[in-house]
Amino acid sequence: MTWSGNVPYRIIERTDSDAPWIAMVHGVSQNQRLFDRQISTFSTTHQIILIDLPGHGSASDIAGPYSVTEFSEYLEKCFAQAEIESCHFWGTHFGASAGLILACKKPSIFKSLILEGPIYPGQAIPAVAKFIKRISETASAQGIEAARKLWWNEGPWFDVMRANPKICRATEQLDMIHEFDRQPWMDSGLITRPLAPIDAQLKALTVPTLIMNGEHDIPEFMDVAEALTKQMPNAIRATIDGGGGFPLWEYPDLVNQTVDNFLKSQTINDR
Repeated sequence: MTWSGNVPYRIIERTDSDAPWIAMVHGVSQNQRLFDRQISTFSTTHQIILIDLPGHGSASDIAGPYSVTEFSEYLEKCFAQAEIESCHFWGTHFGASAGLILACKKPSIFKSLILEGPIYPGQAIPAVAKFIKRISETASAQGIEAARKLWWNEGPWFDVMRANPKICRATEQLDMIHEFDRQPWMDSGLITRPLAPIDAQLKALTVPTLIMNGEHDIPEFMDVAEALTKQMPNAIRATIDGGGGFPLWEYPDLVNQTVDNFLKSQTINDR
């Protein structure tokens, strides 16, 4: 995959230019605003790069394909353009998996990985693939508004937000979904395209890794988290009380404290 010219991202810098970087990457149908509550906490100690994946937010006009493989290549391009040689990486769902694939390819870029509800690279999740296929078919047959409605009303990763709309900022999440362009949904096979297994690379990946799920995340994502933790030699798990598919959005204070503790526990030289 190639891109002409510059790729868009947003950088929040501290006066201390030696502060470590955190890269924050959203999931499908979202954009960089997913991390609004993280920025206020971590921008006091870190420089932050917020990346919109192709087909989303400020990168909505970037053409596909839109599989997690292309997403990982895009992240590498962003880091190179921003001249970021190493960073902590924080991603959710497909964004998390894109970072994990890049870490297997170029581990030296990553000081640590914070992965919320990642997809296991190289292993399909039939329930997710089936639902995204429904979304794609709905977008083609009935239009983007019908697809957005189905995504929100029946997407199991939004169960906690729907059940607790005020606490979990359901309206603001819907705003992101309504801004989402249809293109990444038009070929569901590209979004969920199977990858070559990377188990050998995962077993060799020693980057400190925190894998997070909400207490009420869907069983398939919990299974992925357990499998990745067993494969990766320096991975730990965290379960966020009350959380669902996106605990960083649903209960940001709990998540931010968990991530802050994880980062402080690392014996990594951030300077």
